[in-house]
Amino acid sequence: MRIARFEDAGGTVHLGVPTGPGSATRLEGALYGPLADTGESLSVARWLAPVDPVNIFCIGLNYRAHAAETCATIPTNPIVFMKPTTALSGHLAPIVLPACCEHGPEVDYEAELGVVIGRSARDVPAARALDHVLGYTCVNDVSARRWQMHGGGGQWVRSKSFDSFCPIGPFLVTADEIPDPQALGIRCELNGQTLQDGHTGDMIFGVAELIARLSRDTTLLPGTLILTGTPAGVGFTRKPPLYLAAGDRVRVTIDRIGSLENTVEDA
Repeated sequence: MRIARFEDAGGTVHLGVPTGPGSATRLEGALYGPLADTGESLSVARWLAPVDPVNIFCIGLNYRAHAAETCATIPTNPIVFMKPTTALSGHLAPIVLPACCEHGPEVDYEAELGVVIGRSARDVPAARALDHVLGYTCVNDVSARRWQMHGGGGQWVRSKSFDSFCPIGPFLVTADEIPDPQALGIRCELNGQTLQDGHTGDMIFGVAELIARLSRDTTLLPGTLILTGTPAGVGFTRKPPLYLAAGDRVRVTIDRIGSLENTVEDA
Protein backbone atom coordinates (compact mmCIF):
# COMPACT_ATOMS: atom_id res chain seq x y z
CA MET A 1 0.00 0.00 0.00
CA ARG A 2 1.05 3.57 -0.65
CA ILE A 3 0.25 5.78 2.31
CA ALA A 4 0.14 9.56 2.06
CA ARG A 5 -0.09 12.15 4.82
CA PHE A 6 -1.64 15.43 3.74
CA GLU A 7 -3.65 18.52 4.62
CA ASP A 8 -7.04 19.29 3.12
CA ALA A 9 -8.18 22.84 2.28
CA GLY A 10 -9.27 23.40 5.88
CA GLY A 11 -5.88 22.44 7.29
CA THR A 12 -6.98 19.07 8.69
CA VAL A 13 -4.31 16.38 8.49
CA HIS A 14 -5.28 13.00 7.03
CA LEU A 15 -3.75 9.68 6.08
CA GLY A 16 -4.80 8.46 2.66
CA VAL A 17 -4.11 6.42 -0.43
CA PRO A 18 -2.93 8.76 -3.22
CA THR A 19 -5.14 8.63 -6.29
CA GLY A 20 -3.69 11.52 -8.31
CA PRO A 21 -1.41 14.55 -8.13
CA GLY A 22 -3.89 16.38 -5.88
CA SER A 23 -6.22 13.75 -4.48
CA ALA A 24 -6.37 10.78 -2.12
CA THR A 25 -8.91 8.49 -0.51
CA ARG A 26 -9.05 8.87 3.26
CA LEU A 27 -7.68 6.15 5.51
CA GLU A 28 -9.19 5.56 8.93
CA GLY A 29 -7.09 4.33 11.83
CA ALA A 30 -3.49 4.73 12.97
CA LEU A 31 -0.32 4.52 10.91
CA TYR A 32 1.17 1.97 13.33
CA GLY A 33 -2.08 0.07 13.76
CA PRO A 34 -4.96 -1.10 11.58
CA LEU A 35 -5.81 1.15 8.66
CA ALA A 36 -8.96 0.98 6.54
CA ASP A 37 -9.66 2.75 3.25
CA THR A 38 -12.93 4.64 3.66
CA GLY A 39 -13.26 5.28 -0.07
CA GLU A 40 -13.90 8.96 0.69
CA SER A 41 -12.10 11.08 -1.91
CA LEU A 42 -10.41 14.25 -0.67
CA SER A 43 -8.56 17.07 -2.39
CA VAL A 44 -4.98 17.56 -1.22
CA ALA A 45 -3.97 21.12 -0.36
CA ARG A 46 -0.46 20.15 0.78
CA TRP A 47 1.50 16.91 0.89
CA LEU A 48 3.19 16.36 4.24
CA ALA A 49 6.02 14.05 5.20
CA PRO A 50 4.34 10.62 5.15
CA VAL A 51 5.49 9.95 8.73
CA ASP A 52 6.04 12.17 11.74
CA PRO A 53 9.19 10.49 13.08
CA VAL A 54 10.07 10.17 16.74
CA ASN A 55 13.81 9.93 15.94
CA ILE A 56 15.88 10.26 12.77
CA PHE A 57 19.00 8.10 12.54
CA CYS A 58 21.34 8.66 9.60
CA ILE A 59 24.17 6.59 8.16
CA GLY A 60 27.22 8.13 6.49
CA LEU A 61 29.50 6.56 3.85
CA ASN A 62 27.27 3.53 3.35
CA TYR A 63 27.74 3.02 -0.41
CA ARG A 64 30.99 1.59 -1.72
CA ALA A 65 31.04 3.88 -4.77
CA HIS A 66 30.40 6.96 -2.61
CA ALA A 67 33.23 6.00 -0.25
CA ALA A 68 35.48 5.64 -3.30
CA GLU A 69 34.57 9.05 -4.74
CA THR A 70 35.41 10.71 -1.41
CA CYS A 71 38.65 8.69 -1.08
CA ALA A 72 37.39 7.37 2.27
CA THR A 73 38.22 4.04 3.86
CA ILE A 74 35.36 1.55 3.90
CA PRO A 75 33.98 1.75 7.46
CA THR A 76 34.01 -1.36 9.65
CA ASN A 77 31.02 -0.07 11.64
CA PRO A 78 28.16 2.15 10.47
CA ILE A 79 28.87 5.87 10.76
CA VAL A 80 25.85 7.09 12.71
CA PHE A 81 24.58 10.63 13.21
CA MET A 82 21.13 12.13 13.78
CA LYS A 83 18.93 14.89 12.45
CA PRO A 84 16.39 16.79 14.55
CA THR A 85 12.75 16.27 13.66
CA THR A 86 12.52 20.01 12.92
CA ALA A 87 14.54 19.40 9.74
CA LEU A 88 11.65 17.37 8.31
CA SER A 89 9.66 18.52 5.30
CA GLY A 90 7.56 16.90 2.59
CA HIS A 91 7.06 16.48 -1.12
CA LEU A 92 7.02 19.81 -3.04
CA ALA A 93 8.12 21.78 0.05
CA PRO A 94 11.08 24.13 -0.48
CA ILE A 95 14.64 23.40 0.58
CA VAL A 96 15.71 26.68 2.18
CA LEU A 97 19.36 27.73 1.85
CA PRO A 98 20.40 28.88 5.35
CA ALA A 99 21.41 32.51 5.80
CA CYS A 100 24.36 31.32 7.93
CA CYS A 101 25.91 29.68 4.84
CA GLU A 102 27.24 33.16 4.06
CA HIS A 103 30.61 32.19 2.58
CA GLY A 104 29.26 31.03 -0.75
CA PRO A 105 27.39 28.01 -2.12
CA GLU A 106 27.80 24.83 -0.08
CA VAL A 107 24.42 23.09 0.16
CA ASP A 108 24.45 19.61 -1.39
CA TYR A 109 21.90 16.93 -2.30
CA GLU A 110 22.00 13.29 -1.14
CA ALA A 111 19.42 10.80 -2.43
CA GLU A 112 18.67 8.14 0.19
CA LEU A 113 16.36 5.25 0.97
CA GLY A 114 14.38 5.95 4.14
CA VAL A 115 13.29 3.08 6.39
CA VAL A 116 10.40 3.52 8.84
CA ILE A 117 10.21 1.24 11.87
CA GLY A 118 6.69 -0.05 12.51
CA ARG A 119 7.11 -1.92 15.78
CA SER A 120 9.66 -1.57 18.54
CA ALA A 121 13.02 -3.17 17.90
CA ARG A 122 15.71 -3.84 20.52
CA ASP A 123 18.57 -6.32 20.15
CA VAL A 124 16.99 -7.63 16.95
CA PRO A 125 19.07 -10.09 14.88
CA ALA A 126 19.55 -9.22 11.22
CA ALA A 127 17.59 -12.34 10.20
CA ARG A 128 14.44 -10.88 11.78
CA ALA A 129 15.13 -7.17 11.40
CA LEU A 130 12.93 -6.56 8.35
CA ASP A 131 9.93 -7.86 10.32
CA HIS A 132 10.07 -4.55 12.24
CA VAL A 133 9.86 -2.35 9.12
CA LEU A 134 6.59 -0.57 8.39
CA GLY A 135 7.71 0.74 5.02
CA TYR A 136 10.08 2.74 2.86
CA THR A 137 10.22 6.24 1.43
CA CYS A 138 12.51 8.59 -0.52
CA VAL A 139 14.72 11.03 1.42
CA ASN A 140 17.05 13.87 0.51
CA ASP A 141 19.76 14.19 3.19
CA VAL A 142 20.49 17.85 2.43
CA SER A 143 23.95 18.85 3.69
CA ALA A 144 25.82 22.12 4.18
CA ARG A 145 29.36 21.07 3.34
CA ARG A 146 31.41 23.89 4.92
CA TRP A 147 29.50 23.38 8.15
CA GLN A 148 30.10 19.64 7.82
CA MET A 149 33.84 19.92 7.26
CA HIS A 150 34.75 23.01 9.29
CA GLY A 151 31.84 24.43 11.30
CA GLY A 152 30.66 21.52 13.39
CA GLY A 153 33.66 20.72 15.57
CA GLY A 154 34.23 17.45 13.74
CA GLN A 155 30.58 16.38 14.04
CA TRP A 156 28.22 16.21 11.05
CA VAL A 157 24.95 16.90 12.86
CA ARG A 158 24.85 20.69 12.59
CA SER A 159 25.50 20.67 8.84
CA LYS A 160 22.52 18.40 8.26
CA SER A 161 20.09 19.86 10.80
CA PHE A 162 18.90 23.15 9.34
CA ASP A 163 15.16 23.57 8.79
CA SER A 164 14.00 21.85 5.57
CA PHE A 165 17.15 19.67 5.38
CA CYS A 166 15.23 16.38 5.57
CA PRO A 167 12.58 16.22 2.83
CA ILE A 168 10.89 12.80 2.72
CA GLY A 169 8.12 11.33 0.59
CA PRO A 170 6.13 11.57 -1.48
CA PHE A 171 4.55 8.51 0.15
CA LEU A 172 5.30 5.59 2.41
CA VAL A 173 5.31 2.25 0.59
CA THR A 174 4.56 -0.62 2.98
CA ALA A 175 7.16 -3.32 3.45
CA ASP A 176 5.04 -6.06 1.87
CA GLU A 177 5.51 -4.32 -1.50
CA ILE A 178 9.32 -4.23 -1.15
CA PRO A 179 10.46 -7.67 0.06
CA ASP A 180 14.12 -6.90 -0.73
CA PRO A 181 15.27 -3.33 0.04
CA GLN A 182 18.68 -4.18 -1.45
CA ALA A 183 17.19 -4.51 -4.95
CA LEU A 184 16.24 -0.90 -5.70
CA GLY A 185 17.63 1.64 -8.13
CA ILE A 186 18.11 5.10 -6.61
CA ARG A 187 18.63 8.33 -8.53
CA CYS A 188 18.88 12.08 -8.03
CA GLU A 189 18.17 14.67 -10.70
CA LEU A 190 18.97 18.36 -10.49
CA ASN A 191 17.03 20.50 -12.96
CA GLY A 192 16.41 17.40 -15.08
CA GLN A 193 20.03 16.23 -15.14
CA THR A 194 20.74 12.86 -13.51
CA LEU A 195 23.62 13.28 -11.06
CA GLN A 196 23.26 10.17 -8.90
CA ASP A 197 22.38 6.79 -10.40
CA GLY A 198 23.03 4.03 -7.89
CA HIS A 199 21.61 0.81 -6.49
CA THR A 200 20.84 -0.17 -2.91
CA GLY A 201 22.78 -3.38 -3.48
CA ASP A 202 25.92 -1.22 -3.23
CA MET A 203 25.27 -0.52 0.47
CA ILE A 204 28.11 -1.52 2.78
CA PHE A 205 25.61 -2.28 5.56
CA GLY A 206 22.23 -3.40 4.25
CA VAL A 207 18.92 -2.40 5.80
CA ALA A 208 18.60 -5.54 7.96
CA GLU A 209 22.16 -5.18 9.25
CA LEU A 210 21.63 -1.49 10.03
CA ILE A 211 18.51 -2.24 12.07
CA ALA A 212 20.32 -5.01 13.92
CA ARG A 213 23.27 -2.79 14.77
CA LEU A 214 21.25 0.32 15.65
CA SER A 215 18.99 -1.73 17.94
CA ARG A 216 21.81 -3.10 20.09
CA ASP A 217 20.91 -2.05 23.63
CA THR A 218 18.84 0.72 21.99
CA THR A 219 15.10 0.75 21.43
CA LEU A 220 13.99 1.79 17.97
CA LEU A 221 10.45 3.02 18.56
CA PRO A 222 7.63 2.87 16.02
CA GLY A 223 8.07 5.95 13.87
CA THR A 224 11.87 5.82 13.91
CA LEU A 225 13.19 6.95 10.52
CA ILE A 226 16.52 5.57 9.31
CA LEU A 227 18.38 7.25 6.44
CA THR A 228 20.56 4.57 4.88
CA GLY A 229 23.27 6.57 3.09
CA THR A 230 23.73 8.02 -0.38
CA PRO A 231 25.23 6.63 -3.60
CA ALA A 232 28.02 8.23 -5.63
CA GLY A 233 27.53 11.49 -7.51
CA VAL A 234 27.12 14.11 -4.78
CA GLY A 235 27.90 17.71 -5.64
CA PHE A 236 30.99 18.38 -3.52
CA THR A 237 32.99 15.60 -5.24
CA ARG A 238 32.45 17.04 -8.71
CA LYS A 239 35.00 19.17 -10.51
CA PRO A 240 34.04 21.93 -10.21
CA PRO A 241 31.77 21.30 -7.21
CA LEU A 242 28.05 21.58 -7.87
CA TYR A 243 25.84 23.01 -5.13
CA LEU A 244 22.18 23.89 -4.85
CA ALA A 245 21.02 27.39 -5.78
CA ALA A 246 17.74 29.25 -5.48
CA GLY A 247 15.40 28.24 -8.29
CA ASP A 248 16.76 24.70 -8.58
CA ARG A 249 14.48 21.67 -8.61
CA VAL A 250 15.71 18.43 -7.05
CA ARG A 251 14.12 15.03 -7.65
CA VAL A 252 14.96 11.84 -5.73
CA THR A 253 13.57 8.68 -7.35
CA ILE A 254 13.67 5.15 -5.95
CA ASP A 255 12.34 2.13 -7.82
CA ARG A 256 8.93 0.90 -6.56
CA ILE A 257 8.55 3.94 -4.29
CA GLY A 258 8.26 7.06 -6.45
CA SER A 259 9.78 10.50 -6.81
CA LEU A 260 10.31 13.16 -4.14
CA GLU A 261 10.53 16.67 -5.61
CA ASN A 262 11.61 19.90 -3.93
CA THR A 263 12.47 23.37 -5.12
CA VAL A 264 15.29 25.44 -3.62
CA GLU A 265 14.84 28.91 -2.11
CA ASP A 266 17.03 31.47 -0.39
CA ALA A 267 16.34 32.12 3.28
